[in-house]
Amino acid sequence: MDVKNKDINELVALCADIRKRILDVVSKNGGHLSSSLGAVELIVAMHAVFDHTRDPFIFDVSHQAYAHKLLTGRWESFVTLRQFGGISGFTKPAESDADYFVAGHSSTSVSLAVGAAKAIWIKNEDRLPVALIGDGALSAGMVYEAMNELGDRKYPVVIIINDNEMSIAKPIGAISLALSSAIASPWFQKIKASIDSLIGGNESLSYLAKRFEESLRLITPGILFEELGLDYIGPVDGHDLAALIKVFERARGMKKPVVVHTRTIKGKGYEPSEGGGEHWHGVQPFDPESGKPLVTGGEKSATKIFSEALLALAEKDDRVAGVTAAMPSGTGLDKLIEKFPDRFWDVAIAEQHAVTSCAALAKEGFKPFCALYSTFLQRGYDQVIHDCAIGDLPVIFAIDRAGIVGDDGSTHQGSFDITFLRGVPNLVLFAPRDEASLRNAVEFAPSLGKPCAFRYPRGAFVKHTIAEFAPFELGKAQWIKKLADRKLLLIGYGNGAAKAIRVGEILAESGVSAAILDLRFVKPIDREALVEAAEYEKIAVLSDSSINGGVTGAILETFATIAIKIPRVISFELPDIFLPHGASEKIEESLNISPDQIASELAK
Repeated sequence: MDVKNKDINELVALCADIRKRILDVVSKNGGHLSSSLGAVELIVAMHAVFDHTRDPFIFDVSHQAYAHKLLTGRWESFVTLRQFGGISGFTKPAESDADYFVAGHSSTSVSLAVGAAKAIWIKNEDRLPVALIGDGALSAGMVYEAMNELGDRKYPVVIIINDNEMSIAKPIGAISLALSSAIASPWFQKIKASIDSLIGGNESLSYLAKRFEESLRLITPGILFEELGLDYIGPVDGHDLAALIKVFERARGMKKPVVVHTRTIKGKGYEPSEGGGEHWHGVQPFDPESGKPLVTGGEKSATKIFSEALLALAEKDDRVAGVTAAMPSGTGLDKLIEKFPDRFWDVAIAEQHAVTSCAALAKEGFKPFCALYSTFLQRGYDQVIHDCAIGDLPVIFAIDRAGIVGDDGSTHQGSFDITFLRGVPNLVLFAPRDEASLRNAVEFAPSLGKPCAFRYPRGAFVKHTIAEFAPFELGKAQWIKKLADRKLLLIGYGNGAAKAIRVGEILAESGVSAAILDLRFVKPIDREALVEAAEYEKIAVLSDSSINGGVTGAILETFATIAIKIPRVISFELPDIFLPHGASEKIEESLNISPDQIASELAK
């Protein structure tokens, strides 16, 4: 879309059109609403001043980049947002050359901008990386590691902070804006250069001039960035398009690393979402008139079950504690933080810190639950090994969003936790299959006295009719059904066990009998149960995790150490790909691993 040749009135009207388009589509499809509504003027101003065909546009997390998609050839296709086969809810270079990098996790933008700036400097090109960061991403240490190097190297980079009161402290007000804008203005920079030239090597004059400039900066919120060696402009009204364009033009002309601090209202333009916090951050389809969700009720989610069970445990045992990383409602810890603020914490987007702080809590005799999404536990992997497992400290990892998570796509699918945790010594890995077993998992985990992890899905478990559950016993599987003819055995793990039960029910309807084993523990694995399982002619393994290093691999490795004939083993785990976005059911069908498809394959 031709933005550079529009006047300010046309651009303001364009912002209104973009907001309407975002609201229309997200209310039907779901998605990240308030973040994208709040960033509309920022993104329009970026396109008006910088050139996305040359300058890398780097969006942190990129859930706020819907306006960018609409401005770069995806206005019509935006109706397919987050739908299977449609456009992604995040930036994705495979979707458009206008998207510089894949982004779905927080706090990567400044590191990417520094890397791009190094390459541009080496190639001696006239390009300028522009990073848009906000929504809490400044709470992660990686940002400051990148800024630390950038302040030393001084590569030209523009970092735009979208401060919607979820990122950094409130600024002091109008005087701060006036002084900061003056400091960054061409007039101020010219005067500063002239003064530097006049004072030469005079140390006394140089000291006085420096102290005068610092005294102006001290009453702005930019002192942190200045101390890191970055120039600072702001705060600027992030919805004043004319002011943004003016400031971005100044930043572009400075030819050095500069932070532009903007103030925005999250959810701007749609009153129910303005300042609505987490509720309007990511939404399911809703009625834009009332703001109410279109679909309510349904099966109880695993997250809610976990939250209820942990709250009950915390009420009985004051040594139970918990940590999450910027996902209190997403992990169900919000209720516990409200009731026990001295024992449960949201540490912001800092998974490494979350894990290591839990290690010290365990060392001090507490029973810490570290509640993270599968995809975000990846960011704390070294800490799992170095700070928890080596010391054999009883940290409990409650892994939410394990398996296929659907609409958020490849950056959020919980495919890999079994693979990257199974090789860690001292770590116990187990998984519940339904509400009763998840409640028991919460009670069982602290009794181990060892580091452990249990996983559960986004939304509800696979629905099945068998409710009987034996309490967890370390390293013990549970036989759901045995057969005398030993022809077909379904082995399930976690939500895969619930799916195995459902597949068995479907097979029974067509006259095919299948034995069913809920593996329950992938580490330590139940060797005795697997010796008996090896008597079956054919084994199907069901688990919503990657096939590489997954449950099938653990079973086959065990078979290889037992002097028995290995039966035919078929895996219905997730394939060796990054899964696309879309409804979970459609993704399963595309992979031929829905319960009906598995039953059809096994009935042949």
